[in-house]
Amino acid sequence: MEHTTPDRATPDGAPADTPADAPAGGTGRSGLTRRALLGTAGAGLLAGAGAGVAGAVVLDRSGGAQAPAPGGALGAARVPFHGEHQAGILEPQQARVQLAAFDLADGVGRDGLRTLLRRWTRTAERLTAGEPPEDSDDQVALDAGPCALTVTVGFGAALFDKAGLADHRPQALEPLPAFPADALDPARGDGDLFVQIGADDALVAVHALRVLQRQAAGTAALRWQSAGFARTPGATARPVTGRNLMGQIDGTNNPRPGEDGFAAKVFCTAGPDQPAWLAGGSYLVFRRIRMLLDTWEALPLDRQERVIGRRKSDGAPLGAPAGAGERTPVDLAAQGPDGALVIPSDAHVRVAAPAANGGAAMLRRGFSYHDGLLPDGSPDAGLLFLAFQSDPRRGFTPVQRKLSRGDGLSRFLRHEASGLYAVPPGVPAGGYLGQQLLDG
Repeated sequence: MEHTTPDRATPDGAPADTPADAPAGGTGRSGLTRRALLGTAGAGLLAGAGAGVAGAVVLDRSGGAQAPAPGGALGAARVPFHGEHQAGILEPQQARVQLAAFDLADGVGRDGLRTLLRRWTRTAERLTAGEPPEDSDDQVALDAGPCALTVTVGFGAALFDKAGLADHRPQALEPLPAFPADALDPARGDGDLFVQIGADDALVAVHALRVLQRQAAGTAALRWQSAGFARTPGATARPVTGRNLMGQIDGTNNPRPGEDGFAAKVFCTAGPDQPAWLAGGSYLVFRRIRMLLDTWEALPLDRQERVIGRRKSDGAPLGAPAGAGERTPVDLAAQGPDGALVIPSDAHVRVAAPAANGGAAMLRRGFSYHDGLLPDGSPDAGLLFLAFQSDPRRGFTPVQRKLSRGDGLSRFLRHEASGLYAVPPGVPAGGYLGQQLLDG
């Protein structure tokens, strides 16, 4: 909702204006530059889920023009694997995601981790180019193109001890504090190795995860896995910020790549409390946030809008004139005829506003999930919150503290899993994931 990232969900897991996700829903993956793509659609949960596909493209991560990809179909869209930053952070949000975490086997050590990451690098290079893996393939994705596939890898805190790298663990990778009303299941969070696999086709994403899991056998075992979805590119008639399962436009205030200071909010630089190997990398906070949809949907529309502080129809802030859009500045001082605040004191947009959180910001790239029913008959559904930032101590943590204390939306959310990972920088040609750490 109103956090500080490219447009999609809130750091407290609240959906809508938090600056930590990506534009959803409708910018195409065709002839726009990456920056234009991200800026046009707004990035709620993260940064932009393409839209109409008139011709597939190679998404240029350097900011230059995109080159047409063969075929012209959605499946031909390709995101280059190599770059300054790992793919899957700045790129338009895909329609599907597979999230997973692995735990290293006993005795793997630094050499075993290096071997695994080299193998995963070769596989990611091939799969993101639409080529089959080097080893045996299950052919699940045989008929599909790359479908904008990205593979993003992060390191959990425990990995550094297990791999004999304790001296290289970043200070900011300290455990997240406990927040009021957290109901975290350790079995569905944390982990030594985190993988985010995004694609515009569900089979392509699942196939990539299965390949990586097979290649990790004996070195790392799957700890947990979650599947999510966002709006499919081309589903809307025009580029719009996406909606979450509460029906809210989510991610209006997400930071955008073209803004001043964007890189400093999202990516790390070497310094006194940031190791050199993480320069160009980021930190990722993961939260599995269940939405109490039955309770939420029982509220009348005007009550839902007061909880958020925005109109549900167009995302405009409460009090904005007819025809205003989601980008209309929020007037937190506006009062009604009775002198009451137009935007309630506990409205999500007010509590999550950067000005109310010392300017704390993050790039959110969340996805919805719906995993059936719980034993009590309520939906097991909500948000797979993902937020990239240069330092969680100055991004997610202070914002979530504020939200957990005073956000009206928190009454309709349950944080059920959590993870914090250091995301190494991108891979140069001829390099491998995590090389700066393992060979540094």
